[in-house]
Amino acid sequence: MASELDEKLAAFLRKKRGEMTYAAFSRKVGLPASTIFRLEQCQQSITLGRLQTVMERLKCSLDDIFG
Repeated sequence: MASELDEKLAAFLRKKRGEMTYAAFSRKVGLPASTIFRLEQCQQSITLGRLQTVMERLKCSLDDIFG
């Protein structure tokens, strides 16, 4: 069962990816496309290191993602 934080991250990633392909978004955020897919589907949780990478690449903060 996905946590509320997993669901917030999933919604944030889906919104940021928009119409971009998983491959293109993968290059932008620095995570494998398969990982992005699983994060968006709440099938995987993110590590702090990977979350930091995403935030740096998307120029966003924890508040932007989790409110």
